[in-house]
Amino acid sequence: MNFVIFVIAMGALIWGAELIIKQSEKIALKFNIPEFIIGATLIALGTSLPEMAASVAASMNHKPEIAISNVIGSNILNITLVLASVFLIARSINPKRDFFAKDSTWALVPVLIFILMILDGVISRFDAILLLLLMGAYLLFLLQDAKSIPLEELDDVDVSHFSWVIVIPILIGAFILVIVGAHFTVESASEIAKSFGISEWIIGIVMISLGTSMPELVVSISAAVKGKVDMAIGNIIGSNLANTTVVLGSAALANPMPINAPAYLFDIATMIVATLILVFLTANKLYTKSAGISLIIILGLFLNNTIQSM
Repeated sequence: MNFVIFVIAMGALIWGAELIIKQSEKIALKFNIPEFIIGATLIALGTSLPEMAASVAASMNHKPEIAISNVIGSNILNITLVLASVFLIARSINPKRDFFAKDSTWALVPVLIFILMILDGVISRFDAILLLLLMGAYLLFLLQDAKSIPLEELDDVDVSHFSWVIVIPILIGAFILVIVGAHFTVESASEIAKSFGISEWIIGIVMISLGTSMPELVVSISAAVKGKVDMAIGNIIGSNLANTTVVLGSAALANPMPINAPAYLFDIATMIVATLILVFLTANKLYTKSAGISLIIILGLFLNNTIQSM
């Protein structure tokens, strides 16, 4: 029964996030916000909503292992699964934006700061505020940089019949789906872990992070198929930044989260390595299928270690 509840709750979580993404796109295009900015901010934050809802719910329910492992697992999967899928599926990848000069290091900085924060064994409310400020700094950077980015339309978003009367109720309903879905996702996942004798960390880093990464996977693959690689890559970079800052920060703000870092060294190290590879690929513009295969290898090592830990 708990597994059924988990699947339904995760479905509500993802569906609610998808509705929020679509309405956010309409609002952004209504106000002529450039495509990359939509991908790196609104869509990135929107696709990170499941992670945020799940992690905040876990933190409030005094399940810090689920909250933190969800963020780490999602960051790993966004790079090794989602980005790899974009590289393998897209016919050609020639982004207009220099992601190394402007964006990929923004995904690395919060990961390094996260390492410093967990050295004392807890992510405090003060740490949370610093993480949220870092996301604010990135948004400010993007807004200042937006003037140099040409405006492009999203093919599948029609704003000709835009109406706040329709958009606002859909957004409210979608947020309710996300919040309720997050609560039951965490509770059912916790019960599944107990029934099988699996740690909450494993449940969070595999089951919940895989489920909450589905919006990023769907949005990025859809964008890649349509040739919108800037949006696809921007969504991944923005999502990882949002995970480490907004998601983790919001969860720690709700409740300080203790963490036994040495016990989860492999997973933390994998997140660091995956992020460094992201920076390396963008620095050398290695947007190739070979790079995609390399990322899949990292994913295989991560999943193999997780399975052996169960």
